[in-house]
Amino acid sequence: MIEPHVPAPPGPPPSWGAPGGAGAPAPLPVRPGTGRFLVLAGVFVCAACGLVYELELVALASYLIGDSVTQASVVLSVMVFAMGLGSLAAKRLRRFAAAGFGALEAGLALVGGSSAMVLYAVFAWTGGWGGLWADGPRVLLVGFSLTIGVLIGAEVPLLMELIQRVRRQDPGGAVADLFAADYVGALVGGLAFPFVLLPFLGQLTGALLTGTVNAVVGAALVLGLFRRDLTRRARWLLLTANVLVLALLATATVLADDFERAARHAVYGQNVRVAVRTDVQEVVLTGDADGRPLDLFLDGRLRVSDSDERRYHEALVRPAMDGPHARVLILGGGDGLAAREVLRHPGVRRVDVVEPDAGLVRLARNDPGLSALNEHAYGDPRLHAGTADAFRRLRSTPSAAYDVVISDLPDPDITASTKLYSQEFYGLLRRVLAPDGRLAVHAGPVADRPRTFWTVDATLRAAGLPAVAYRVGTRDARDADLAPDPGRAAAGLHAPAPRGWGFLLAARAAPALRLDPAAPRPRTLTPESLAGGARDAARTRVPGLPPSTLVHPRY
Repeated sequence: MIEPHVPAPPGPPPSWGAPGGAGAPAPLPVRPGTGRFLVLAGVFVCAACGLVYELELVALASYLIGDSVTQASVVLSVMVFAMGLGSLAAKRLRRFAAAGFGALEAGLALVGGSSAMVLYAVFAWTGGWGGLWADGPRVLLVGFSLTIGVLIGAEVPLLMELIQRVRRQDPGGAVADLFAADYVGALVGGLAFPFVLLPFLGQLTGALLTGTVNAVVGAALVLGLFRRDLTRRARWLLLTANVLVLALLATATVLADDFERAARHAVYGQNVRVAVRTDVQEVVLTGDADGRPLDLFLDGRLRVSDSDERRYHEALVRPAMDGPHARVLILGGGDGLAAREVLRHPGVRRVDVVEPDAGLVRLARNDPGLSALNEHAYGDPRLHAGTADAFRRLRSTPSAAYDVVISDLPDPDITASTKLYSQEFYGLLRRVLAPDGRLAVHAGPVADRPRTFWTVDATLRAAGLPAVAYRVGTRDARDADLAPDPGRAAAGLHAPAPRGWGFLLAARAAPALRLDPAAPRPRTLTPESLAGGARDAARTRVPGLPPSTLVHPRY
């Protein structure tokens, strides 16, 4: 039975936040029904903001560190654990529910709203994830997850107390109302992040705006609805704290664009010429002016370096073209550089490029520097580019449709690419290959990550595509183990450069590793270097590895 609302006795409370006691009715400026609705509306907004903070940490960690599965697991598990700690800690604040909730929301708005900017600043100005600060940013990520989780967890007991102080009801009904508003708010926040905040505002401004909303709603709820529950000193302290938080968030929002440009220069150097956020990833081009080499970065990772890209693309494409090659499929390769090598071979009638990022294709087609590097491959009438998921495209492709397939995809241990190195995926590739067709796979640096490389080999064999392995060293193979890659150094990524690239040439029967004698001579690749690369790769073999599948990825 719902008890009537009884005003609290007059008299100043004994502390800065009035201790009303558990479930004691609060002196409200509105009717209890309206007050209850306003509290639940505050629960809804705060839950939406809390989930945005969680998703923002996951997204930023995946972009800066990589391996999205690991980063999501770390952030979410730490945050859920911290929410439990926050709930326990909030028990001591129940007697001061209104003041405690107001202080809590101000702190959460500041920490959650600024988290993306702080993490990106650490990444940009401490040399990435290498050197002395190798583990510092990761520790900071866990610290933000822990702090935000504690603050979110502390909201629930305080909000429960506020609902009961508006109008007493049975605990089960109050819990049901609270969690209904909380879960619906989480749904809205979870959908708003990928579909509104991220594409239209970006991670930095989106997080700052979320913090602003969080602070405004928290302050309005406490100072508007429960202001009589606070002393004059408490009201001024909360008002001052929220004004400072909003001023900091507003200043950061105004400076976000300048900050992002400065951080990008700190990461990529001063030669940034193009920086765009496509629907799929961040694409950055540096150099190609005043004699500076062109480098292409995708989501912060060096994908193309002008000084070495020809060695990579010739090694990827040329051995696969020694045989029938009228119909060629390139998976990935939106930069057009693999297509450049394919189109040099006589007898090529059609080249299909399946690239998930239409923005990268437009850049490769129209950017003067990148289109010059790919020798205007997209202007060749034989080339047809499509934007599609590779899995979906292969499932709708007729059998034996291609003589050659070039898999120019990111390394298999990047989570987004793992399914494209699975036994199921290679089974689809085997179906679309002609009986005497060939498949070339970039499988990561064999010398640096031999277990990953030979897992790709085992997966190909499990799909009925025995392969021959080979590697190609960097531009100066003698110093590759010691010298940092210049593109990685410019990006602040001081980890040692890969000691070359590893490739697998596969077919229905074990293929021979040769170059097409009818094609123009490669600039960097020779039959002798190719044979030497096969011997080098064979020495790194890790036997007995199981294949990787969709339900059991092993990279």
